[in-house]
Amino acid sequence: MTTAPHSLSKLIDLSWARVFAVFLKELVQMRRDRPTFAIMIMMPVMQLVLFGYAINTDPRHMPAVVEMREDGPLTRSFLASLAQSTYVDVIAITPRAEDGEAMIRSGQATFLISIPEGFERRLVRGERPQILIAADASDPVAAGGAIAAIQQVAAQAFAPEFQGSLSFLAPLPAPYEIVVHRRYNPAGVTAFNIVPALLGVILTMTMVMITSIALTRETERGTMENLLATPVRPLEVMIGKTTPYVFVGAVQVAIVLAVAMLLFRIPFTGSFLAFLIAVTLFILANLMLGYLISTVARTQMQAMQMTFFIFLPSILLSGFMFPFRAMPLWAQVIGEALPITHFLRIVRRSF
Repeated sequence: MTTAPHSLSKLIDLSWARVFAVFLKELVQMRRDRPTFAIMIMMPVMQLVLFGYAINTDPRHMPAVVEMREDGPLTRSFLASLAQSTYVDVIAITPRAEDGEAMIRSGQATFLISIPEGFERRLVRGERPQILIAADASDPVAAGGAIAAIQQVAAQAFAPEFQGSLSFLAPLPAPYEIVVHRRYNPAGVTAFNIVPALLGVILTMTMVMITSIALTRETERGTMENLLATPVRPLEVMIGKTTPYVFVGAVQVAIVLAVAMLLFRIPFTGSFLAFLIAVTLFILANLMLGYLISTVARTQMQAMQMTFFIFLPSILLSGFMFPFRAMPLWAQVIGEALPITHFLRIVRRSF
């Protein structure tokens, strides 16, 4: 029964002058800890910019190559509608099938749209000619929306042409057929795209964070100065400090590979040697990035904050969650500077 009055008396006995003194002390401490304060301000700004401008869940401006073997008014109308569409960007027009196949294999184009020879003649005869869309479906999310958009573009492009003497072609079903071939992932299994890429995300998070925090802890405790006072050279310290984490990364790679191939049944069809070289270089790059953070951060908390400041763009701008080519140009420039962007391309092509 006396608890509430007793607590109230303690609240009344508070010295607000002392509270204000502690408040001023924290402000001074915050002003002196400029890296932490800067990260606190920049983190929400970066999130707003990335999620507001760079991230697009409805992929547009996907590169497409048109294999055009028929040059007539109907096909030109379809090509003009494709050029005006925001879903695809026509980067090349070729009469040769080999050129389009090479571009989609190399990753220059996401879609190959093929208009066969004799398309207009067969269309007028009511033979329902086919328009072939070969899509790089390794990322099912990126391919799905654009495929539906291309089908809609075709309907809108041909509708004005089906008038007058061609009005008999206007009633449904459409007098043409659009056939979609999904390359590299015909079943549209999302795990085939996400699971291999998780290797890059895991290595980025663990290698950068562990290295930066471990080395910052040495500096914070003063043991780094003692180590440098010994005959060991700075380069030898760097190599000795980072080498154990290379083995940690190797264990993580083995675990992810085993889970991907045994549990998710993801086939590995590329060069295993090229994959190992890429993994080794990527681990070393992340370790050096963590080492760089440790030279700037003065506390372990700052090291962790700086790690997240790098980790967030690595996830959002690398093509891991959202199609890389659907991002604006400035976001693609930043993404190209991230090691994980290039590593994800190598890993996905290897699998």
